[in-house]
Amino acid sequence: MSDTNSSATDPNMDIENIFNNRDFKEPRIDLNGKVVLITGGTGSFGKKFTETICRDFKPRKLIIFSRDELKQYEMAQLFPPSKYPFLRYFIGDVRDEARLDQAMRGVDVVIHAAALKHVPIAEYNPFECIKTNVMGAENVVRAAIKRGVKNVCALSTDKAANPINLYGASKLAADKIFTAAQHMGGEKGPIFSVVRYGNVVGSRGSVIPFFRKLIDEGADHLPITDARMTRFWITLDQGVNFVLSSMALARGAEIFVPKIPSMSTADLAHSMAPDLPHKIIGIRPGEKLHEIMVPVDDARSTVELEDRFAILPGYSGELMARYLADGAKQVPDGWAYVSDTNPEQLCAETLKVMMGDAKAA
Repeated sequence: MSDTNSSATDPNMDIENIFNNRDFKEPRIDLNGKVVLITGGTGSFGKKFTETICRDFKPRKLIIFSRDELKQYEMAQLFPPSKYPFLRYFIGDVRDEARLDQAMRGVDVVIHAAALKHVPIAEYNPFECIKTNVMGAENVVRAAIKRGVKNVCALSTDKAANPINLYGASKLAADKIFTAAQHMGGEKGPIFSVVRYGNVVGSRGSVIPFFRKLIDEGADHLPITDARMTRFWITLDQGVNFVLSSMALARGAEIFVPKIPSMSTADLAHSMAPDLPHKIIGIRPGEKLHEIMVPVDDARSTVELEDRFAILPGYSGELMARYLADGAKQVPDGWAYVSDTNPEQLCAETLKVMMGDAKAA
C-alpha cells in the first residue's frame, strides 16, 4: 500500500517484478456449482473467460450469450459441449430484454462483456452504440433483478473516464446504470459491480496485432498517431482474473480499477520493431493523448487496495467506512490515475512477456 499518492508506486520499482507478481488471482469468486452467464461471450474476453472457467472451476452451467452464430459455432469447436457438458450456447442480443430474461432463468452470476467498442464506428453509428451499450446495460440490470441473480459484474473501459467520444460516454452511462442498480435491486437484490481497465494486449482491434501484422508483411514504417500518446496495458489473463477477484471483493456499486503499467505508443512501436521508422498520422476523432482510469473528481470517493483502486458511490459514506476499516486507504484529494503520469511504465522486456502471454492465449 502506498504512503502518499496512488498508483503510488515507487518510480524506481522493478516493473517486470510488478507485472509478474500482480496477477489478480486472489481472492476469487467461487463458481463451482454455479450457473454463470456471460454476455458477449464469443469475444476475446469471453473466450479467455471460458477457458479459465473450464480449467479452474466446475460450474453447473456456463452460458455463452452472443448474437453471432458463426462465432458461436467456431467457439463450440474450441469448447465442445461433448467435452464440457456444462456449456450452453445461447443466440441473443442484449438489446432484447425478453431474450435476456429467458436466458437468465436460474442464473447465479452474470458477467456483462457485450458492447460496441470501436471508437470511430461508434461515432459514425451513434444510435446503434446507444442501443447496445446503454439500453443493453439497462436490459441486463432489469433481467438480473427480475431473475434473482446473485452477482453481476460489468466490463467497462478507461475511455469511460472523462469521455470525449461516444463510445466512452456510452460506457460511462452504463457504469452509472450498474452502480445505481445496487439500490434498484433492494436488500436481497444482486451485488452489482464494474471493472474498468485499459487496452488489452493482443485483443481484437488493439494496436499490437495491427503493428505485428504490418511487421510480418514487411512494412517499411509503423504509423503513429502522436509520439506523446500513452495507454494503460493489461493482458487477457490479468483481465479475467481481475473480474473474478473483483466479484469476490464487491460489496455493491464499486468500480474496480487495476494497478497496471502504461507505455507510450511510440515506445511500444520501437519495442516491437526497433529498426522501423515511425510515420506520424495524427490523432483520430475521439482519441485522447492520454487515458484516465480514475478522474480527479472521483478521488474523494476512491480507496486504494494492494493491487487496485475502488471508486465508491459518492453517496455511501458507510461503504467508504467499511473499506477503510478493512485496511484500504483513501487516495489524496486532487489525485488522478492517468496513463502519462502513472509511475509504472512498461519496458521493452516486460512488453515482450505480455505479448508472449497474448500469443499463448
